[in-house]
Amino acid sequence: MRHLYPCPLRWSDMDAFGHVNNAVFVRYLEEARIDFMRRLAPGDGSPSFKGGSVVARHEIDYLRQLVHRPEPVTVELWVRKISAASMTVGYEVKDEDTVYLRASTVVVPFDFAAGRPRRLTAEEKAILKEYLDDAAHQEGAVGA
Repeated sequence: MRHLYPCPLRWSDMDAFGHVNNAVFVRYLEEARIDFMRRLAPGDGSPSFKGGSVVARHEIDYLRQLVHRPEPVTVELWVRKISAASMTVGYEVKDEDTVYLRASTVVVPFDFAAGRPRRLTAEEKAILKEYLDDAAHQEGAVGA
């Protein structure tokens, strides 16, 4: 399964050359990841996905220029890998005809009260497995 996030393009996202600045793409990934994590939280008093997380690594391939337009781009997000204390998220920033960026992010669950990383719970792993999909993006994916 994939998570789709419609990401608006803002005039302030453009650089002096008229295309989306490379650093802004990281914000697009963050927006999609936050939207994804909020939707994962099961509710019902479950602590899963309620705490914080930190980014341990980004890997990005910029494929095409993206210029400002009124229509949003789609950030497609899936889980590439689940380990005991991290997950790797894959992304494509795209529209119907063009992939502008492929990326991956290693995300570590973090206990801010204790000031240290924590392990993923069994419930969190089970939920993340629904989005585990690396086979379709092995060719051409970042970090494959």
